[in-house]
Amino acid sequence: MKKIGFLSFGHWSDHPAYQTRTAADTLLQSIDLAVAAEEIGVDGAYFRVHHFARQLASPFPLLSAVGAKTHKIEIGTGVIDMRYENPLYMVEDAGAADLISEGRLQLGISRGSPEQVIDGWRYFGYEPAEGETDADMGRKKALEFLDRLSGKGFAEPNPYPMFPNPPGLLRLEPHSEGLRERIWWGAASNATAVWAAENGMHLQSSTLKFDENGKPFHIQQAEQIRMYKEAWKNAGHQREPRVSVSRSIFALVNDQDRFYFGQQGKTADSFGYIESDKRAIFGKSYAAEPDKLIKELAEDEAIKEADTLLLTIPNTLGVDYNIHVLSAILEHVAPALGWR
Repeated sequence: MKKIGFLSFGHWSDHPAYQTRTAADTLLQSIDLAVAAEEIGVDGAYFRVHHFARQLASPFPLLSAVGAKTHKIEIGTGVIDMRYENPLYMVEDAGAADLISEGRLQLGISRGSPEQVIDGWRYFGYEPAEGETDADMGRKKALEFLDRLSGKGFAEPNPYPMFPNPPGLLRLEPHSEGLRERIWWGAASNATAVWAAENGMHLQSSTLKFDENGKPFHIQQAEQIRMYKEAWKNAGHQREPRVSVSRSIFALVNDQDRFYFGQQGKTADSFGYIESDKRAIFGKSYAAEPDKLIKELAEDEAIKEADTLLLTIPNTLGVDYNIHVLSAILEHVAPALGWR
């Protein structure tokens, strides 16, 4: 059994082929999609966060709205770039969203990846300390976020407050018990996957990672996951780790599917540079008739290692079509692979 969720980048553009012409379209359709996905048995609704782009950017209003409209589906991000965040304010936002959803938040964070503008986090008022890189800054903010999520008091109370204080140091409110154990780290390298395990975060591994040994993408990703699990075990955490992988998978079951995605399946991994000095490997996408798709996916070693699969969706094609895409996987593919 695997948990199967969707991952939306939340694109919009004033394009005649798009169902999402505006930001409002994308936000409202994201809520509707999560509601409909829950109804067909999808386990998770996850959203990407990108700044300075016509994509989803401010996750907590959306997560709160989804949480209020749904009842059991997990809601999360994949991922929030911590370089742009105020960790303390984020603790408050995350706590509120988790309480609204009654403990269903699965929050994916990361040190960040290349964005639409140069050093975009500087416009948000953040600067690495002397001797730090922006990646160091992102990881440091992540650790502060995790620490404050614990609910321990740290702030000296005012002796003459407007309202009575509880005894001792004060914590951030609202506090959501258990949220600290539902934080995920998006890792592009083996080393950061190990770091995530050591710090008690679940692992999100996407459709790309740094090329560390020249092997096929799914093999490298499976190795990364096994290293993460071993590091988790060595750290002695008293709970089970979770691992998600993302994939673009389309079961071609009608003419519309074949029109949209019949030529989209990549038969091989590809390579590129998401940072100037680090070569990345990008996993292939899958688009085929269900029987062929089942055979191809059965050979994906990283999917076997993960307990959660996030299906990247073409959100610009609208809610109805994306529910069809998800339904086709649940009905025609998942059972044969033992995912359901």
